[in-house]
Amino acid sequence: MEAGGFDYISVNAEAWDNRHDDQLAAARRGWSATEATWGIFAVPERTVRLLPDDLDGKAVLELGCGTAYVSAWLARRGAAPVGVDPSAGQLGIARQFQDEFGLAFPLVRASGEHVPFADATFDLVISEYGAAIWADPHRWIPEASRVLRPGGALIFLGNSTLLMLCVPDEDGQPATAQLLRPQFGMHRFEWPDDPTIEFHLSHGDWIRLLRANGFEIHDLIEIRPSPGATTRFAFVDGGWADRWPCEEVWRARRAD
Repeated sequence: MEAGGFDYISVNAEAWDNRHDDQLAAARRGWSATEATWGIFAVPERTVRLLPDDLDGKAVLELGCGTAYVSAWLARRGAAPVGVDPSAGQLGIARQFQDEFGLAFPLVRASGEHVPFADATFDLVISEYGAAIWADPHRWIPEASRVLRPGGALIFLGNSTLLMLCVPDEDGQPATAQLLRPQFGMHRFEWPDDPTIEFHLSHGDWIRLLRANGFEIHDLIEIRPSPGATTRFAFVDGGWADRWPCEEVWRARRAD
């Protein structure tokens, strides 16, 4: 176990290192996409409107970038992204696709809890899953606040609070229409059949955490996939996601 209760960082990094083949295929889909799409149902940017309109020249930090396809999308829209991830394997795939697609930007091996950049360095911090669910929010949110310039934006996407209350413990079983666990005390999630460790909070806890770290909350986008949309992930199906939000996006601004 790592000092200070950070044992989950190495556990998660090793798990993602072991998903090379699956991640290579997913990365190719992301890097090849002509439009940004979000979440497990690949909802297009024109529907979600997740990104700021003007990214030209903006310094962007992607926390938990994985294979860095989000950073690739941002670079193509004129941003200057930096991808940070604790998994050497994920960053190796990202570098492979940088070479293949001729798109260069910095990739740094580090966790969202220990960002190796100076205060007030970035205009935008973003995470699609990544740090949004794989890092402890009580540790990565303060880091995001620290490295953002006054007025900078924070955008992160992860599983919805409601979904996490309805997903069974059994691997491969989709979310039910019943509440299976308490909402009070949500934080660290460990699964019997999966070595990874996730973090999820209730909406009230997210609001208090963001405000305590100097953020003004601008929006909470509850993502709804298009009718008939499918996903390769087994923990939720299209019928459930059409009735209840399985993913949500928080948008916040670092106070001046």
